[in-house]
Amino acid sequence: MILTKPILFSAVQPSGNLTLGNYIGTMRHWSSMQNNYDCLYCVADLHALTNIKKNIFSLNKLILDTLSFYLACGVDPNKSIIFVQSHVYQHSQLNWILNCFSEFSELLRMTQFKTKRCSNNTSVKSIKAALLNYPILMAADILLYQTNFVPVGEDQKQHIELTRNIARRVNYLYGNIFTIPESLITQYGSKIMSLLEPEKKMSKSDINHKNVIYLLDDMYSIMLKIKNAVTDSEIPSKIYHDINKKPGISNLLEILSAVTNKDIKILLKELEGVMYSEFKKIVIDCVYKCLNNLQKSYYNYRSDESYLKKIAYDGAIKAQLKSKKTLKNIYDKLGLIAFEYI
Repeated sequence: MILTKPILFSAVQPSGNLTLGNYIGTMRHWSSMQNNYDCLYCVADLHALTNIKKNIFSLNKLILDTLSFYLACGVDPNKSIIFVQSHVYQHSQLNWILNCFSEFSELLRMTQFKTKRCSNNTSVKSIKAALLNYPILMAADILLYQTNFVPVGEDQKQHIELTRNIARRVNYLYGNIFTIPESLITQYGSKIMSLLEPEKKMSKSDINHKNVIYLLDDMYSIMLKIKNAVTDSEIPSKIYHDINKKPGISNLLEILSAVTNKDIKILLKELEGVMYSEFKKIVIDCVYKCLNNLQKSYYNYRSDESYLKKIAYDGAIKAQLKSKKTLKNIYDKLGLIAFEYI
């Protein structure tokens, strides 16, 4: 009897410099996940088009940058499928079909859409339709591979719930076409916060770069950013995890826990009686050590573009073979005829 592993799908947009939040939230887990799951790791370039710039050629670079980070994080192309979203056209095909089973009202309720719509007094006329609809493409990404689990940050739970609702809606009408996916969320680190504004998420789109630690930051930048990170004014210094009472300290604790692979309870014992300034020095040293190792591996892979393109090509072929099965199934149920079967 052959035991099959549950299927896991994860993706990151190549829309800018990846952050420590990206790494801690999902990417650091990818290597070990390969042992327990059938993994598909996608470079979500179609999603990145929601923030498209005039210089389209920069996206080519960002795709290869992101792919290099996947490998640097320990993703093995012999164990997992690594591919670029736009190379597998079935994503776009299923996206349109799922649009026909999605409700306008539920898209309007998406927190990220409401936040972006309200930010900077954005005019309704200037909002792109893709900003509203991209959760449906995200649903297509996941459902196309009969995904069982999706590792996500706390802020993405709502999108997974939307995906589950769409899948149930289709299944109710046409039978069990889609597997209903579940979220995988870690206890700590699922949502790393801004350094200067710990009430909001660390984001690569933040206009204040002092809020964000990027994966390619040098030692000086890391030191300066963490040194200036918000803590609190409690005297004497008390280090403990409480997101509501001590958001800045809690955020630094989660970062330290992630980069050292130590449980926060163990760290709290080690940090007992430590002043905030010394605590920050410890975080700086540990973050730098982690990112320095990651950067060495990244630059090694990034220097060989031929190898990166081969991985993307091979991954696309494997992903297409899997995705065609799901697409043919729903085509048959809807009465459509796939081109290759004419």
